[in-house]
Amino acid sequence: MDGTRTSLDIEEYSDTEVQKNQVLTLEEWQDKWVNGKTAFHQEQGHQLLKKHLDTFLKGKSGLRVFFPLCGKAVEMKWFADRGHSVVGVEISELGIQEFFTEQNLSYSEEPITEIPGTKVFKSSSGNISLYCCSIFDLPSYADTMFSLLGKKFQYLLCVLSYDPTKHPGPPFYVPHAEIERLFGKICNIRCLEKVDAFEERHKSWGIDCLFEKLYLLTEK
Repeated sequence: MDGTRTSLDIEEYSDTEVQKNQVLTLEEWQDKWVNGKTAFHQEQGHQLLKKHLDTFLKGKSGLRVFFPLCGKAVEMKWFADRGHSVVGVEISELGIQEFFTEQNLSYSEEPITEIPGTKVFKSSSGNISLYCCSIFDLPSYADTMFSLLGKKFQYLLCVLSYDPTKHPGPPFYVPHAEIERLFGKICNIRCLEKVDAFEERHKSWGIDCLFEKLYLLTEK
């Protein structure tokens, strides 16, 4: 891999407003699961997370780890197998069911009376709880995340970088300046790594490069 394409100082794209009004509706998201259009799911888990897992955990045990928009991420079982408690939120009930089935985990489901239409799926072991609802019912994603953070928190955030004038999304381009705007007042922001994530399938998006960046956010 070309070293210049994995450095942390690659110039970002200046046209950050072009995707401002692009929205993926909940119906479109659920249709992706129904129709099996889930190429975003990584069957072997997120390799940047795997690589930097020790940096995140810092040898701690018994953590409560939150996965917003979790889908059927295999990484949730990584944390559970290490003795941590996992809480996820996903609008697609099919995605949640596939997680438990593919990970060979027995589970139960029950309604959440405080939030109409919401159910929670819990592993029989009790250390994985996945809520089937929309996190976007809340006013701001960043504000929601702040409300869930405890003292001395560790927050891993992964974003994609590509020319937003060539592809409308999703997934959407998130510039570093936007992360600073949303989280900079409360968080120390450190980019752990930036890697070339471009694959042959991305050519259909109209782009010729795609980078993935993993950030570690900690309490100021």
